Amino acid sequence: MATFLLVHGAWHSGRSWDRVVPLLESAGHRVLAPSLTGYGDKAHLLGPEVGLGTHVDDVTGLIEGGRLDDVVLVGHSYAGMVISGVAHRVPERIAHLVFLDAMVPEDGETAIDVLPVTKQLIDVAVDGWRVPPMPEQPPPLGLFGVTDPEDVAWLRSMLSDQPVRCLKEPVRLGNPAAGTIPRTHIHCVEGQPAGITRRPVPAGERVRELPTGHDCMITMPVDLVGLLLEAASTRRMPRSA
Repeated sequence: MATFLLVHGAWHSGRSWDRVVPLLESAGHRVLAPSLTGYGDKAHLLGPEVGLGTHVDDVTGLIEGGRLDDVVLVGHSYAGMVISGVAHRVPERIAHLVFLDAMVPEDGETAIDVLPVTKQLIDVAVDGWRVPPMPEQPPPLGLFGVTDPEDVAWLRSMLSDQPVRCLKEPVRLGNPAAGTIPRTHIHCVEGQPAGITRRPVPAGERVRELPTGHDCMITMPVDLVGLLLEAASTRRMPRSA
């Protein structure tokens, strides 16, 4: 049994994994899908002081407070920044990193460095500190790649504004032990918006693709779970093993 810790991306909440969690649990795994500070059941904590460091603290605190080991840490989109920071905080507790259509930063980079188009979002921030969710677009783009009307309505119900500080705060990656953690990169290859480019994946790191839009946990949960279980099967064993 592995422990899957699923970290949602910008604007979303832990509810975005609702179709994935029961499938992983039915396969015998423990699954946690928290909402980060400022989203979902923590939306009342949204404020200009919330940044990338806040979210790294959220996930690190959950791992340490719950004494979690053998963690398959999954980060969607912006959360690639978050799980990178967490991996350098507690590398001994992470068995596999999964970057799900996610930002993959280097030390000291911000979300703007990784994805320069992010700067356009900051330019339209409300009150100078919060970025509203992106509007729905015609298919195949939809709302974060979701095009089914019922799914779009469900997704919209969970979205919150994104604090600018999350996008401008640099990630700190200074622990060489994190380099030993196996990695999988899952790319959603349908309906990619203009201005989105992926960095080359380093040699030796697994790459998988899903023929769907960005929010694959909503549009292709079964296929996504198959790839997550594959990652878990190649995870680094815990220290006690």
